[in-house]
Amino acid sequence: MGAPATAYDEKKETCGTVCLKYLLFTFNFLFWLAGGVVMAVGIWTLVEKSDYISLLSSATYAASAYILILAGAIVMVTGVLGCCATFKEQRRLLRVYFVLLLCIFLLEILAGVLAYIYYQQLNEELKQNLRETMVQKYRQPEQEHVTKAVDKLQHEFKCCGSNSSSDWGESVWIRTSEADGRLVPDSCCKTQTLNCGRRDHPSNIYKVEGGCITKLENFILDHLKIIGAVGVGIACVQFYTWMRIDEGAFYQQTA
Repeated sequence: MGAPATAYDEKKETCGTVCLKYLLFTFNFLFWLAGGVVMAVGIWTLVEKSDYISLLSSATYAASAYILILAGAIVMVTGVLGCCATFKEQRRLLRVYFVLLLCIFLLEILAGVLAYIYYQQLNEELKQNLRETMVQKYRQPEQEHVTKAVDKLQHEFKCCGSNSSSDWGESVWIRTSEADGRLVPDSCCKTQTLNCGRRDHPSNIYKVEGGCITKLENFILDHLKIIGAVGVGIACVQFYTWMRIDEGAFYQQTA
């Protein structure tokens, strides 16, 4: 009578272990997908509008995106590691796995905190630095990245100058013969043609209240909200998943 009961218990234990392994695999797969989302947001932030980063004096905006990319990459590798640790039932591998999860959680929280801090100081930074950058560095030697960023900013956001188009009157480039009589860069024009910046009438160039500062600030603030929400939000989801994986791993080891 004892032998059949033992066989039944072994079969039950085997089925339970297999089910637990697949449950942990599912959690790790979801974890891997979350890492992909985090990394994608970081890459999108840098690639989509990377030119504008050169107009900012602080590296906090870029740092937040880089941290998300790093965290996302580690998450994806860790997800694969978690699957291997689960199926091979290696306790040392599981310990390394949980240490990596903690590091990822802290990285994503850091990205969210940095985004929030920079959110608070962005307006002051733009007021102090954007105008100086535009008038001092536009079309200057070894400042091609700034020139490209300014032209792209004015063209895409339909604005002219930092606070207004009159800012270009103090531009180092406008005062030289290289400007060829332009009053503003051609990127200020509603319809861009060669030397269209010679005429700064509202019918020809963008006259936006608040200038490009307001446009750029709103753009970056929107991105900071996304970075902060993704960093903290995904970290909380991953923390919950981590707890479920940890609980499952404990039962697997004690089974």
